Amino acid sequence: MTVSKNPDRSKRLVVGVDVGGTFTDLFVLDETKGSAQIVKVPSTRGEEARGFMNGVARVAESAAEIATIVHGTTVGTNALLERKVARTGIITTRGFRDVLEMRRRDRPQTWGLRGSFVPVVPRDLRLEVDERVLADGTLHTPVDLDQVRAQARALLAAGCEAVCVFFINTYANPENERQAAAAVRELWPNAHVTSAAEVLPEIREFERCSTATLNAALQPVVGAYLARLESDLREHAFDGELLVVQSNGGVMSRQTASDLPVRTALSGPAAGVIACAAIARAAGYPDAITGDMGGTSFDVSLVSGGEAALAAQTAIEFGMVIRSPMIQIETIGAGGGSIASVDASGMLQVGPESAGSVPGPACYGRGNLRPTVTDANVLLGRIAADRPLGGGLLPALDADKSREAIETHVARPLGLEVHAAAEAILTVANARMAGAIRLVSIERGHDPRRFAYMPFGGGGALHVCAMMREVGVATGIVARYPGVTSALGCVIADMRHDAVQTLNRPLADLDVTAVQQRIAELAAGCQERLDSSGVRFEEVREVVAFDMLYAGQTHTLPVAMPASDGAALTRELIQRAFEAAYGAAFGRVLDGIAIRVMNLRYARIGVRPKFDLAVLAPEGEGSTTPLGTQRVFHDGQWREATRYARLELPVGARVEGPAILEQADTTVWLEPGFHAEVDRFGNLLVRLG
Repeated sequence: MTVSKNPDRSKRLVVGVDVGGTFTDLFVLDETKGSAQIVKVPSTRGEEARGFMNGVARVAESAAEIATIVHGTTVGTNALLERKVARTGIITTRGFRDVLEMRRRDRPQTWGLRGSFVPVVPRDLRLEVDERVLADGTLHTPVDLDQVRAQARALLAAGCEAVCVFFINTYANPENERQAAAAVRELWPNAHVTSAAEVLPEIREFERCSTATLNAALQPVVGAYLARLESDLREHAFDGELLVVQSNGGVMSRQTASDLPVRTALSGPAAGVIACAAIARAAGYPDAITGDMGGTSFDVSLVSGGEAALAAQTAIEFGMVIRSPMIQIETIGAGGGSIASVDASGMLQVGPESAGSVPGPACYGRGNLRPTVTDANVLLGRIAADRPLGGGLLPALDADKSREAIETHVARPLGLEVHAAAEAILTVANARMAGAIRLVSIERGHDPRRFAYMPFGGGGALHVCAMMREVGVATGIVARYPGVTSALGCVIADMRHDAVQTLNRPLADLDVTAVQQRIAELAAGCQERLDSSGVRFEEVREVVAFDMLYAGQTHTLPVAMPASDGAALTRELIQRAFEAAYGAAFGRVLDGIAIRVMNLRYARIGVRPKFDLAVLAPEGEGSTTPLGTQRVFHDGQWREATRYARLELPVGARVEGPAILEQADTTVWLEPGFHAEVDRFGNLLVRLG
């Protein structure tokens, strides 16, 4: 599929690439001509680089025409979820080999009596050496480097490809760990050696161990993928910059991504949120809730004041904790491929099991006989079965197979007519998705009624009206190309590098001069990474924040420092910022209780050149002439819905529901009682009434 606006391939291009489980999406920008192009090709699971190159071949006759490629990748995330990581060893302080397995003494099900956990690194590959640093940074026992070398050789003999050096309390003094890592690197046959103090110099031993270990386990996987990808691009005459999206919504160089692959977790969804924030902000809605509905999952995030919310850590799955700044995303198993079933108690369930892209929904005709959310949409007429599936994956869908799957597995067990059963599947799926939206809004103190809802991904626009009804959102924003939003986000994202340093001091005793010196050191390190990328920036910004709490508390609160404009940092300034943040979060401050500063956080952002999103708007007069009508089953009855070619609608066009708006990367289902208008950026603004 290619949609373009006067593409001129003689010009230099910026290309955003998002590799998903079903499709590889590309968004192409010609910065000189102001042209936009989208390309969607089938992904090649297990050979993601091949699908990537297939897409690049559709973009340009020669990769030499491309100035920059920005890549959102799920290679690292998939490797962790499927446990297809490198054989990895750990060298740690004597007595602490079980930190990774003990975790926080939590369980997969909090109230369950059963549960199992298999750590990424088995116990026989977690080896110990003599060394000890105390919590205040005092060097108690120097590291025995002969033991370190012997344990490294033992791990190599056991077939380890990567190793993590993790010593206790190295956030306070990393000297022992620095020496040990250097000794290991002298004899290790590759570059896959991770020092926990280099990845995360932050208090809390499990989070530091888990993050560093996962980084080590991913280095051979992600590094090999990116090296192969870069080699393929160079063979096709690409001589520009290859950048990779981080989970914090920024981008980094290919080399940094190979060194710190743990920061690529949730890379694709993060790029989508960045794009949504930019589109919603341009459209006049700085507060938005985003919902990415793909084949397997529904990912929800919140944008407030034009900025995506960041979290300090996430868990890829139980026990796999990554502590690194990342866009706050809640994920549930409610994608287009989520399987509907009736459980032993007679309750209809949707997800979390998914048919994925292979074999896919029953209507794909690839062997899956169980019904999915997509099958329900096809049977109810919301997806035209005779339309090709984007990217050339399938020439058409088989509605008869959808009917048979729903009839067999849902309608008969529940005693329902087949169309009523299909609508029940969507009702359950919508309720689950609405619950995820409430989780990121109401349960975090936000009123969803003051937010716009912005669906994206291949399936999100089919459910935009349902989500607005369920949650009470007044406006829905369907972007011009919702199916390739993550690829667009790759082009929009700035380069960002984060750093952290534990301080663990009472505010009253904080040496502000020393903190400012540490900020300068972190700034220099982050700037070095920006400089090594070879990317041109319009400006460089910095963000300084502290993790703070009252004495006696366990959980910290992130407190951003206001822009200094050269003013000195003071304890009074830090206290005022903390009390303002605490009062906003909890409604009151705790007078008379000492305040503690746990961590210093620093981010340096290289702002990349931006393009006017109006380039996405429809050109010319367009057409509001319907393609015809289609029967759609909605709210228990059949209705005649008007079909439109969505991309042909001109700016200012208004469409009344019921209507189906079709485009190559998605379908928009406009329920009765709703209407949509095309704004100057080509977005559909959906409202009730």
